Amino acid sequence: MGFLNKLFGNSPKEEETMTNPKLKIGIILGSTRQGRVSPQVGEWVKGIADQRGDADYEIVDIADFNLPFLGTTDGTEPGVAAWNQKLASLDGFVFVVQEYNHSITGALKNALDFAREAWNDKAAGIVSYGSTGGARAAEHLRGILGELKVADVRTHPTLSLFTDFENGSVFKPADLHQTNMKAMLDEVIAWSGALKTIR
Repeated sequence: MGFLNKLFGNSPKEEETMTNPKLKIGIILGSTRQGRVSPQVGEWVKGIADQRGDADYEIVDIADFNLPFLGTTDGTEPGVAAWNQKLASLDGFVFVVQEYNHSITGALKNALDFAREAWNDKAAGIVSYGSTGGARAAEHLRGILGELKVADVRTHPTLSLFTDFENGSVFKPADLHQTNMKAMLDEVIAWSGALKTIR
């Protein structure tokens, strides 16, 4: 290796970077409704994640892709291909999930269904919110992720509409959520790196 480094000018650190590029983690906003608060939660997640320096994190807003309802068109809309390409470029996910009638939003379920192989053999964390911390929506999401061959991690930050949002609209998370966020991201990175080796 030393001879090759001298010959081609790559330092050991450069060689490591070339063979082990940073993981790419998408922070997926699970709501598209008017007045949604998921962008605030997503920015909070990204702010914590970016301080780590262990991966490239980006917010992926399903509203940007204008996905039709699955089965109502022939699926040739540009947003469908763009959605699949975006997912395929990522190594793992953090879902920002809000609870609607004890489950995830229809928009998120539709977006999940509009891809298959692009989800496979990747890891995901869940950050949920609602009147009970969005726990029921997260449990429904876990079942869907299992079918899509996504390994969801155990640690799960749950945010309450009563204590972490002012007037239900301005996100002001309690400090205690930082610990769970960091632990969840540790797990997402570990599993995303491991699963990348089998894709």
